[in-house]
Amino acid sequence: MMKKIVVTVTGASGSVYAGLLLKKLVLYKDQWQELSVVMTENAKEVWKIELGNEEFSSLPVKFYQQQDFNAPFASGSGQYDTMIIIPCSMGTLGRIASGISNDLISRAADVVLKERRKLICVIRDTPYNLIHIRNMETVTLAGGIICPATPSFYSKPQTIEEVAATVVDRVLDLAGIDIKTYRWGK
Repeated sequence: MMKKIVVTVTGASGSVYAGLLLKKLVLYKDQWQELSVVMTENAKEVWKIELGNEEFSSLPVKFYQQQDFNAPFASGSGQYDTMIIIPCSMGTLGRIASGISNDLISRAADVVLKERRKLICVIRDTPYNLIHIRNMETVTLAGGIICPATPSFYSKPQTIEEVAATVVDRVLDLAGIDIKTYRWGK
């Protein structure tokens, strides 16, 4: 069965991660059946500031508004098996950890967790306070995966995009997408 993936982008800094992830998912379109995207208004503004463009609007994916509770992944019957929040703001993580489904992102995360499917939260904020750590623990105990946007340097990345790709490739691995990337020991 082909994957159904929802990618959500919050207003935390780190638009480079979201952009690379979406572009790579489009390249690996033979490995998924549906790819849906939700971007907050803050995410769009941060994208414009950080990346200097609005390329998100031209990606060949289905976009949903943040308050569109009719989106297929707002219900378990939509059978989306993977949700990636990239970057995941601490506010979003806190709402998920508290079970507050006040928008499509937090509702979809709640659905993914209750259905025992894969939720990957790519947190970017640093440093963490105790509330952040406890929210990460709560989401982890509920079945989510906390994947901090912490790059690796084994592959000797030379550009910002190559550094960010070390995180994005890890997320794609976690999502079960078969990718060609640097592998330790090879």
